[in-house]
Amino acid sequence: MDAFSVALTDGLTYSDINKKKSFFIAGTFGFMQALMPLIGYWLVELVEFIAGSIAGEKAGQITALVVVWLAFALLLFIGGKMLIESIIELRKPQEEKQSKKFSYKEVILYGFATAIDALAAGVTMHAGLSNHVTVWLHVSIILVLTFSLSLVGLFLGKQIMKLLKGKYEIAGIIGGVILILLAVWVVLSHYLGI
Repeated sequence: MDAFSVALTDGLTYSDINKKKSFFIAGTFGFMQALMPLIGYWLVELVEFIAGSIAGEKAGQITALVVVWLAFALLLFIGGKMLIESIIELRKPQEEKQSKKFSYKEVILYGFATAIDALAAGVTMHAGLSNHVTVWLHVSIILVLTFSLSLVGLFLGKQIMKLLKGKYEIAGIIGGVILILLAVWVVLSHYLGI
């Protein structure tokens, strides 16, 4: 759902999205969301192999905690930056306003920022949900679902943008707020089990 939210934000803020760019965004988000749990799973497996199962469990707990706060910081930074830039853009005279253009680098950063918390999911998968065979099935499901939800988010973002009649600075403010709320949700979901 965090990839869906960011895809919605991308649909709102990028003025030049076409089919190819939409599939790149959805593919990046799906790939990152599938890759991170796989890394988390194999990281715990490696620690257990080297130092034993108790060390693997401790490594999993530490990884989960670090990942939550890293995801919070990244999403808060990106959302805050988007919010500030959009407010600055809103204050400019109409003839100086520019719409936001698609950036591969930014999409990859968003993909990483939304997926980093999925490392913790890999730790959880190692704790009993998956084994060496089923982990591949689980990450495949994650990839397909994230890809699909990201496409839906992009489509909805573009439709909402049509309703806003090209006011990209307002869309940027909405997108920034969504990312900041997502950052808060990552922390709350970790500590409150939401």
